[in-house]
Formats: sequence, C-alpha cells, structure tokens
Amino acid sequence: MADKKKNIKRGNITGLLLGIAIIVLLNIIASFLFTRVDLTAEKRYSLSPATKTLLKKLDDVVFFKVYLAGDLPSGFQRLSNETREMLDEFRAYSKKIQYEFVNPSENPNAKDRNDSYKLLVEAGLQPTDLRVSKKGAASQIIIFPGAVVSYHGKQVAQQLLMAQLQEDPNKVLNNSIQSLEYNLASAIKNLTTPIKARIAIIEGQGELTPMETFDFEKSLTEFYNVERVEIKNKISSLAIRLKTDTAHDVLVNKYRALIIAKPTKPFDERDKFLIDQFIMRGGKVLWLIDPVFASMDSIKVSTTMGVPNEVNLEDMLFNYGVRLNTNLVQDLTALKIPIKTGQIGNQPQFDYFTWYFFPVLMPTIKHPIVNGLNAIKTEFISTLDTVNAPLVKKTYLLETSPYSRTVNVPALIDLEIVKKQPNERAFRQGPLPVAALLEGTFTSSFMYRIPPELSENPSLGYRSKSKPTKMIVIADGDLAKNQFHYSQGYPLPLGYDQYTRQTFGNKDLLLNAVNYLCDDSGLISVRSRELKLRMLDASKTAKQRLFWQLLNILLPILLITGFGMIKFHLRKRAFTRPVR
Repeated sequence: MADKKKNIKRGNITGLLLGIAIIVLLNIIASFLFTRVDLTAEKRYSLSPATKTLLKKLDDVVFFKVYLAGDLPSGFQRLSNETREMLDEFRAYSKKIQYEFVNPSENPNAKDRNDSYKLLVEAGLQPTDLRVSKKGAASQIIIFPGAVVSYHGKQVAQQLLMAQLQEDPNKVLNNSIQSLEYNLASAIKNLTTPIKARIAIIEGQGELTPMETFDFEKSLTEFYNVERVEIKNKISSLAIRLKTDTAHDVLVNKYRALIIAKPTKPFDERDKFLIDQFIMRGGKVLWLIDPVFASMDSIKVSTTMGVPNEVNLEDMLFNYGVRLNTNLVQDLTALKIPIKTGQIGNQPQFDYFTWYFFPVLMPTIKHPIVNGLNAIKTEFISTLDTVNAPLVKKTYLLETSPYSRTVNVPALIDLEIVKKQPNERAFRQGPLPVAALLEGTFTSSFMYRIPPELSENPSLGYRSKSKPTKMIVIADGDLAKNQFHYSQGYPLPLGYDQYTRQTFGNKDLLLNAVNYLCDDSGLISVRSRELKLRMLDASKTAKQRLFWQLLNILLPILLITGFGMIKFHLRKRAFTRPVR
C-alpha cells in the first residue's frame, strides 16, 4: 500500500516536472517564432505587408504623442482605444515604436491651456469643438484628434479624425478607424524616408501660379522635393543622360511625377513630345485640366460665357485612354456662394445661393485614392469618358450626384439662375464621371507622327511603348487652387471655403493621388480596407430595452440556479442507497 502511494506521488511529480519542461520549451521556441492570429471577419488587426516591412526597417525610436486622453465622449474614446491598439500592434513588429497619450485640456489655468492649444495648431493639428451634455448640464470642450510624431529630431502632425460633411458621426469615426493604419504608417514613412522623390509642377502655359497652389505645394513638400519647371523644348528639363558602356547614353527621368494644373494656353508640340517620352520611360502624371474656360472673375454684371479651353492636350489624353468633354456640369448638390442682394447705407447685403456650376462631389467609389474622403469642392467642372486603349486599365474615381446634368459650350453662365426654382426633372443625367485613373502600358502619342530620322536618333531615346505606369486625369484645374482671404489677401488652406466656412477634401484627394502615383511600397492600398460598422438599431433598443435588461440580469441567475439544482439532485441520487 505504501509503495503504491509512493508510485502515485512519484508519477504526479514527474507529470508536473514534465509539464513545466514542456511550457519552458514552448516559450523558448515561441521567442524565435513570431506569429499572430486575427479572428475578426475583416482582419481589422492584421497589418499590411507594406506596414510590416516599414516597421521592421526602423533604426531608431519613432515617438507618437497622441492627444486623445481624458474624459472623452464615447465616440472619441473609441477612436482613442483603437489608436492605442493599433500602436500596440505596431509595437508587436518593432520595439522602436513608443507612444504617450496626452490630454491637452488638463491644465486648469486658462491661459496656459490656450497657449497649449496654440502650439498644437502651429504644429499642424486641427481642433474639434464639441458640445457635450452631462447630468443635464451642457458644456463646450475642445479636442485635438491627432498625434505629433517625432523621429531623429524631426516631427510631423497627423490628423486622426477624417472629417466628412453631412455624414453620420458614427460613420465618420468608423472611417477614421479604418484609416488609422495608413495615417500612422504614412507618418512613419514620411519621417524615415532619407531621400525624397522629386516632383515637377509644369508651368509656362498659363497654369496655376505658385500663390494659387501655395498650400498644395507646401503640403507636398512634407513628402517630396517639389520643383516648378518650364519645359521650353529642352530634353534636359525632364530627363538626364546617363553614361553607359555602350556607344550611346541612356535617358532617365529626373522626376517621379509631373503635375499639370489648369493650363490656359496651348502646349507646343515639342513640349508634348517630351512629356510623352517622360511617360514612356515610366513617369507618372497628374492632369488637372479644364476642358472649358469659365471664371467667376470674368462675370460682368451677372453673366459670362463658357467657351472651349484649347490647350492642345486632347489628342494625347485620347491616345492614353480618356476623352475630356467640352461641357459644364450643373449639379443640385453644389456649393453655396454669396451674391449681393441689396445695400443698407454703405454696407452691401449678401445672401447665399446654391451655385449649380460648383458641384460638391461625395466620393462613393471604394478605391484607396478616394475611400473615406470628405466632400470635394469643384468649380466649373466638366465630364470625361474612357476610350479604347489596349493594355490600359481605367477606373473612375469621382462622379457627380445623380441629380446633375451637362450644358454644352459655348454656354451662357448667368447668376440669375440661382434665384429660380430648379426643375428637378432636368437634373437626371447623373452620376457623371469627372476623374479617372489610368494604369498599364501606354502607346506613344507620336507613334505614327514622328519621322524616322527622329525616332531612330539615339540621342532622343524614342520609345513607342511605355514601361508599366499610371496617370490620373481630373476635368477641373481649380481643384488644386486655394482661396485668398477676402480682405487681407493671404492664401488659405486648400479645400477651405471662407464663405461657407467649410473645409472640403481637396487637399487629401490630391495628396492621395500623388502618393498613389509615386508610392512603390504599396502602403496606400491600406486605405481601401473597410471595417463594418455594426451599430444597434436605435428604435428596437428603445422599444425592447426593458426586455434585454431583464434577460441579461435574470438569465445568468436562472442558469446558475438551475445548474445547482440539477447537480444537487444528481448527487442526492448517487449517495442515496435503496433500503433492502
């Protein structure tokens, strides 16, 4: 009997030691093998390969100072929690990620608090004013839903709340959470890229001036080296010659991408040839072209004319796969503009009217460039169509609302139309495409026009087919134009309308477009991720509230009580022996 007890005890100790040894061995193996399992349906906690690669290459600490702490409303608390979880996910792949959550409103001194707010605005973060109600008392709070990211003495501000006009707040927060990985990873990429790619903004054909694109260029310089270039028939304006072991030099592009923003004068054929060959060598182009010339500045008294804008690019774009139409879009979903309606003493009186020639575009297409963007403000925009171009994939990026129509030019543009009730039946042509992405292998626009002595000239390096590349065409040059303060004349942020005091998504759209064209890492593809918003039905929860409360309270009690009674009954039967 004693030997049997010893054997049992020895077996228990052996089992315990074996279990401990297995656990230690598994931990040692786990320290060399890294894996994570994401059980969510949309893989919301799985980082993209591009983000993982970026994190694994970090050579120094990247510090995130996130201004989402304190007593926040529930929606912003969710954004704060999701941001913390995303940064923890980043840390799982790189120990170089560090973060701190800060409440910018915690200082009780009003002056010090306002000074902190001012510093955050100067750093690039935009505040959000919220009216909250607690215990029947309403109060105003200021939140900075963003982060300041630091690396090697450099820092960049990253907004985390993706504002969207006329959108449900829950959906806005969900879109912001969807964009967290991209926003945080792009901030890291921006800070850690040692050599910025070069981008050229073409000028010389009446394009937007440096002051008109001031904010756009300023925003681009955070990611790229931006230069303004006049081609002037010079090969060296867009390309450089590299010496090779062969008898002839090789031409390579000087820039990753070109931006052509609202030309108003015709392009020279030789300049077009140089742009064409830039594309054939794999260069990217963002075309912001007005097919129709129309301007609010040219309205005399109350009318002006919309006429074709002849810039001599139509044949090139048609060859690449897109046709710009010489028409103007009118849309019932449009920007309001101030129009003088009278005068009291020396003070003019203005009212705001919907100006149908300034459509407001709501991005609905699920593509990384436009996914989750705020509404886009346009001015005298036209439509475009895609045409046959072998080996080129075409994707529409922006469309007008269903309640839109086109007006062929020449067209009379009269301010008086805003004072008339529109005939909604006439606005049924939409949605109408106004922006397109072209990707693939393009054919040279000069393939059948260039004489043999030029096509066979080694110094020109002529190509008839392009390397795989891409371009974006938008039928509105004013998309990149910032307003100027009406009294002091300084440039305002791109997308901000000083009359309605609304900020539109123009800057984000154009930055996404350039990033998509220039990004070789594939990081921007993260923006197409969609997280499902699983919201409770408000009407059902209101009606069935008592039922679910009682169910959640009583059901566990009943289950435990029932389980206890059954177990008691079974034990009673097991230990009750029948009397013989």
